[in-house]
Amino acid sequence: MATSSRSRLPDTPAWKALKEHQRELAAVRMSDLFAADPRRFESFSVETPEMLFDYSKNRVTAKTMRLLVELAMEAELPAAIEAMFSGERINWTEDRAVLHTALRNPAREGVRVEGREVLPGVHAVLEKMERFSDRVRSGEWRGQSGKPIRTVVNIGIGGSDLGPAMIVEALRGESGARAGADGGLDVRFVSNVDGGDLAAKLEGLDPAETLFIIASKTFTTLETMTNARSARAWLVAGLGGSDTAVAKHFVAVSTNHARVREFGIDPQNVFEFWDWVGGRYSAWSAIGLPIALAIGFASFKELLAGAWAMDRHFRETPASRNIPVLMALLGIWYNNFFDCDSYAVLPYLQALHRFPAYLQQADMESNGKSVDRDGRRVNYQTGPVVWGEPGTNGQHAFFQLLHQGSKLIPCDFIGVVNPPRVLGDHHEKLMANFFAQPEALMAGRSEVEVRTELEAAGVSRERAEMLAPHRTFDGNRPSNSLLLRALTPHSLGFLIAAYEHKIFTQGVIWRINSFDQWGVELGKVLAQKILEEELVLLRGEEADLNGHDGSTAGLIRFFAAHRRGD
Repeated sequence: MATSSRSRLPDTPAWKALKEHQRELAAVRMSDLFAADPRRFESFSVETPEMLFDYSKNRVTAKTMRLLVELAMEAELPAAIEAMFSGERINWTEDRAVLHTALRNPAREGVRVEGREVLPGVHAVLEKMERFSDRVRSGEWRGQSGKPIRTVVNIGIGGSDLGPAMIVEALRGESGARAGADGGLDVRFVSNVDGGDLAAKLEGLDPAETLFIIASKTFTTLETMTNARSARAWLVAGLGGSDTAVAKHFVAVSTNHARVREFGIDPQNVFEFWDWVGGRYSAWSAIGLPIALAIGFASFKELLAGAWAMDRHFRETPASRNIPVLMALLGIWYNNFFDCDSYAVLPYLQALHRFPAYLQQADMESNGKSVDRDGRRVNYQTGPVVWGEPGTNGQHAFFQLLHQGSKLIPCDFIGVVNPPRVLGDHHEKLMANFFAQPEALMAGRSEVEVRTELEAAGVSRERAEMLAPHRTFDGNRPSNSLLLRALTPHSLGFLIAAYEHKIFTQGVIWRINSFDQWGVELGKVLAQKILEEELVLLRGEEADLNGHDGSTAGLIRFFAAHRRGD
């Protein structure tokens, strides 16, 4: 195992200073900090043309933030940022650059990998996406029977599904993005190898008006290719049994041209992306083709522009006013110094209901690591558990735990000033909850306050004393508020990129590789072996399951026996 003369992270001066400072702040209440500083909101918030980031409802002081920034500087964060943007091979376990930022860079040159410009290739793919999406959306692209395309079904999994699906769902209010709108397309997503997912998405569709996008870098992903083959069979059967229909109804986002050709997809309809684009960071690439088809390429370009605006903010803004850096440092503050092992993401807009699920992959696949850059097991916590739901739904589900539970769970509240759809006073009521919940988490309610209110309402003193402990809220529970001026492609790109860079910043400080995902590989290998064993058992033959533990072998035998109907 590799060794290093560098100190372990908890032994560094900045870490030790934060540990000591946390003891100083442990009993400090945020409500007292607000009372002591009438300008606390102005001091602990950052405003950009896209949004307001308010982090004043955190257990931090100016000293806390100074020490956290020192931690980032000790980790050489500015150099790490430049290394990523310039194409250095910062994904050291796979010996790759990490250049999802190049996908939204409007320049035509200036980013090199191994001395080779990458931006011309990026723009060539974008131009190909534009031509194709314009043809499909305008009705110029026709299926086998001459009908225009009405429905697009994207088949992918992980990063080939979560990002595009979340973005399309968020921006369905864009012109032409609503299913059935003039020039609009019904864009659907299939990811689960469970046949019920594909069957539900195909229900009621006309094969003659359906286009499939198969998104798989290698064109070998088990779940994606199983769904792709079933979709192919459905299409061919629905169009008279001729394989020639595949070329008019399937396109691919892949690097494996040979397998794509074997499948029957026209090589002209293959969209390229590169090994320096990680799956969970790939919605900006050709993986974003369903986004362009759903909202139009002009809006897709605005999405890229919003992400690029955040890239510039991240690269150019001092750490003390840098939104992703501040988000990352606050996350480390709670994760590593308050022992908070999760945080909740709470969008107060139904259009963003898939955003927490998207962030689960973006964050947990990136920073769910326990070995540092020197090959040593870390002796501190790294990536947190990320979870969440749309705000008011969560209020009637799990907010009880946030307010009165025994766990401290920091929260990100995400709101929008001007929503894409307006109905009566719904949005004002929604936003009243957006403002109220962080305030309630911070302020809490003491036993004295509860008893006073109960007695004022006519409750006897004895009963008020009995009820008070159950109706008391500790408060002092932290949150960030991210308030977008409007939900547009530009502001959504800005928001997504902010979380990307937050995740990167935390990985740099934790000294881990945020861009590999070796932990998912073993399960894939075992699944392929087990599938072969299942098929043997389902034929009524005996399979050798001695390579499995007793539990796994027993489960496989039970499944095979009852699947056969024995």
